Amino acid sequence: MLSKGISGASRRPFAYLRLMGLCFFATDLHGSLHRCRMLFRAILTEFPDGVFLGGDLLPGMLQMAGSGDFIGDHLMPEMEKLRDSMGERYPRVFLILGNDDGRCEEEGLLQGEKNGLWEYVHGKRVSFGEFPVYGYSFVPPTPFRLKDWEKYDVSRFVDPGCTHPYEGIRTVETTAHETKYSTIAVDLEELTGNDDLSRAIMLFHAPPYGGVLDRAALDGVKVDHAPLDVHVGSIAIQRFIEKRQPLLTMHGHVHEAFSITGRWVERIGRTCCLGGAHNGKELALVRFDPMRPGEASRELL
Repeated sequence: MLSKGISGASRRPFAYLRLMGLCFFATDLHGSLHRCRMLFRAILTEFPDGVFLGGDLLPGMLQMAGSGDFIGDHLMPEMEKLRDSMGERYPRVFLILGNDDGRCEEEGLLQGEKNGLWEYVHGKRVSFGEFPVYGYSFVPPTPFRLKDWEKYDVSRFVDPGCTHPYEGIRTVETTAHETKYSTIAVDLEELTGNDDLSRAIMLFHAPPYGGVLDRAALDGVKVDHAPLDVHVGSIAIQRFIEKRQPLLTMHGHVHEAFSITGRWVERIGRTCCLGGAHNGKELALVRFDPMRPGEASRELL
């Protein structure tokens, strides 16, 4: 269920009354302890106002089987240490899950939210100073078996080699109607309604279709003699950005896009779109000021 309600109060009420400055964006950590350490170190030394985590945060479901509770055993304790060290300078942390994260892990994220460590923003609108923040986890159908965070994009079409959202496995039960008929396009309409998005920050897992952020390494690959599209992003997200023109969008999911295109920023009209996915072992850390998103930088740590 998507929610348009404004989130609860921040631990730092004054945060709503001052201008935002340095923010971090990172995505597709995939449970890497190295990437997490680099992120925590950067937070502790640079004191960002906001940290945005764009999904695929956890080890894959096969890795997690029998390996403990990554959120409860690692993520929450480390964030608690950061909060203890930073005090009132601890940042607002906004996060979502991605298609490689089991939806069963929402319970752990909601507990961390209850403990004041972060805000779980999938399907929600929250406030970050003068900027509304929206989160959305779903991606268009993929070839992968886990379907918790997959939906039809704009219609019930799937690309060659991909499987339908009602196929595969799920860690959380949902309705047949949800799996067979709901779309990303309709979800985004319901999430934002008639809101003014001119200052909106949108945290997606999927990138928009057809640009530099969704370029996959599928050149020359065929399934049953049908060539695969090298662009694997969301048409619904691309059309949404083009029509509604939010201030800033952030995306992950397609790890190799930057190594293929050499670009991690694209403009769709007035909207600045930032890509944080990376196909190496390093953490790709994007630094930005929401007042000047076009001046963002990206560093491998």
